[in-house]
Order: sequence, then structure tokens, then C-alpha cells
Amino acid sequence: MKKILSTIAVAAMMLVMAMPAEAQVKFGVRAGANLVNLKLSSANDLVKNNAGFYVGPTVKFTLPIVGLGVDASVVYDQRTAKLAYYVADNNGNGETEVEDNVTARAISIPINVRYGVGLGSLAEVFAFAGPQFGFNLSGDKKIFDELSDWTWKSSNFSVNVGIGATILSKVEIKANYNIACGKTGEASVIQTGKSVFNGKYNSWQIGAAYYF
Repeated sequence: MKKILSTIAVAAMMLVMAMPAEAQVKFGVRAGANLVNLKLSSANDLVKNNAGFYVGPTVKFTLPIVGLGVDASVVYDQRTAKLAYYVADNNGNGETEVEDNVTARAISIPINVRYGVGLGSLAEVFAFAGPQFGFNLSGDKKIFDELSDWTWKSSNFSVNVGIGATILSKVEIKANYNIACGKTGEASVIQTGKSVFNGKYNSWQIGAAYYF
């Protein structure tokens, strides 16, 4: 945890130092829903449904160049996928569906470059894109009737692409797709340690922010 907090502090300091003196800065809070798309390297039919949310502080820099800006956030980011599989019942009369939830909890730092057009302080429509750095908070979990271990990577990297709108310079609405670069978790057989499959947590994200 100390390493994660140190990394967040350094990233925030570097971002602030990189901003020109003429930049306008606004602070706020952001929250929204994750519509998770867990992609497995095999057995994608196991994934039944997905959900999650994110919440945390945010800062927005408006640069001297017309329409150009940067925003950054530090959010608690939770994503859950439900895996459904079948096992033979005790009476030998068929199979019973068993479900396991695989939940990723992370501190995520999205940093987006944005370009907007609008009506001054009344309203603005903008597009944005940028990297996101995630630091895992979840522990490993036994799945598939405790025959397999689901192991999370300690950190992950992803990319955001989306659009949004700002109203009266205070309220902001965003929609974006978060694309994982590399695997975020892996299932392996407990007895042998052999990998069964790995997964990527991509996500559609819909949320709002309020700037003070």
C-alpha cells in the first residue's frame, strides 16, 4: 500500500509540474458505473454478467490553447464478473449450475488529453483519450469449486477513449471505453499450478463529475 501511495503522489506531482503557469485548474469529484467486458483467453462462455463502479477526486487543467485540456483522477475502481459453470449433482441426476464472482478492486489513475468545442462557460462537448494506471487491491480467490486459483496482477495498464459534455463549467458527463493492455488476471489449477486461462477486464464507463 505504501508503494502504491508513493507512486500516486509522484504521478500527481509530475502532472502538476508539467502544466504551464497559464493553465486554469479546477478540482472536483467523479463517480460512475463500469459495464465490464471480461475477455478470457478461452472458455468465454463461462462469463455470465458483469458490473462495477468507480469514485474519487479529479482535477481538470484548461490549457492556453483554445479547446485543449487535461484531466486526471485517482479513483477506487471496482469490477465484478460472474463466472457460471456446471458440476454433477450428488444424486447423479444431472448437473447443477455453480457461480463464482471474480472481483477486481484497484486504485486507478486515468490521465486524459481532451479537446472541446462549445459556447464558452455555458456548455462544451469534448473528446478525450489517454492512459490509465491501475494498482490492484484484491487478493487471490479460489474458483471452480476450489479447484482453481484466480490470481490478479499487482498492477495494470489500460487506455481510455471517449466523449463528454460540460454544463455551466460545473457538471460533466462522460462515456468512454477502457481497453486493458495485457492480462489483468489468471486462473490456474491449484494442485499443479498449470494455467487454465487468463482474462482482460475491459469496460464501458459512464459517469459524471462535479467541479467546485
